[in-house]
Amino acid sequence: MNTDIENLVPQATVQGGPTEALAERLIEALVPALELLTVEFGRRLGLYAALAENDGATAGELAAISRIDARVAREWLEQQATAGFLRVDRPSADPDERRFALPAAHIPVLLVPESPAYAIGAATMLSGTASAFEAVVEAARSGTGVSYGAFGAGVRHGLQQLNRPGFVGELTEWMARLPDVSARLRSGGRILDLGCGTGWSSVALARLFPEATVIGVDLDDASIAEARALAAAEGLAPRLRFEQADATDGEAMAALTGGGAQLVTIFEALHDMNEPQDALDAARRALAADGAILVGDERVADEFGPDGDFLERLNYGFSVLHCLPATMAEGAGVANGTVLRPATLRAWAAGAGLNRVDELDIEHPFWRFYRLDR
Repeated sequence: MNTDIENLVPQATVQGGPTEALAERLIEALVPALELLTVEFGRRLGLYAALAENDGATAGELAAISRIDARVAREWLEQQATAGFLRVDRPSADPDERRFALPAAHIPVLLVPESPAYAIGAATMLSGTASAFEAVVEAARSGTGVSYGAFGAGVRHGLQQLNRPGFVGELTEWMARLPDVSARLRSGGRILDLGCGTGWSSVALARLFPEATVIGVDLDDASIAEARALAAAEGLAPRLRFEQADATDGEAMAALTGGGAQLVTIFEALHDMNEPQDALDAARRALAADGAILVGDERVADEFGPDGDFLERLNYGFSVLHCLPATMAEGAGVANGTVLRPATLRAWAAGAGLNRVDELDIEHPFWRFYRLDR
């Protein structure tokens, strides 16, 4: 430690008290971080699926099924059992004879993409965020940011994995809070889904309103390519289509809908837009006179404060390492970061010419929902 800094630290605080508590907290944080990466390791190599489909396996059997090295398979299986993710029969047996299995209760968490319990996206998201860490550090010096695409498939697919269960399982409940809009969409109409990512929000909207046309928009070319493939696989094209476009371009958004959208949705994307007020203005211009905008964004405290709760810490962590640099890379606009407070959203809405913002009574562990009207 620098001697001058050392002199600022009362020696009595080094052992015990807040100094030791913080040191322990940082060391202990290594365990869940490393375990998340081992979960992503298992996901990418198909190890959880192999165990589930074969009713468990020894290290040698898993290696043969998954085509990985047997010694690596053994170490991963032992680590997963140590972490409590896998069950092991006869732990005292010879290492090559131990049989490992995925408990039935863990299958929805790791292998069922539309289950409400599906949480493997936490691991995928961490791997994607970490993959661009060196670039994020360098960008902090230059202020240039790091493009969304630089975070690769990890962030793109992590977001999909985390959000897909809500889109396919809870959208009906969300739209029940917009009964007038839902009634019109049941007879047809147009929906514009801004910041659609790989397309699951748009697919859920198309499923819920089979008479409506849904247009998904995202700036990321890789996300749009995957979304188009998804629409084809789901048999929803051409009623569901995807466009790579800038959601802040009012003329382009109005052109996509003819200015007649009954609904514009922005799910966990407004805080990432470089010109969020312009995005809301573009959404307003895309709306029919009786249409509405539905925004789902982060559930955070109304005001900043130290010693935040779980959600504040989670969102600020993602903001420093992903959302803020990704937004800054889009240009010299508004770099909000992940933490979108209600007052900020209301100010953007007013600046975009939207006269009414209602926070909706929708329970969600991570998001707040807002209805915005002209």
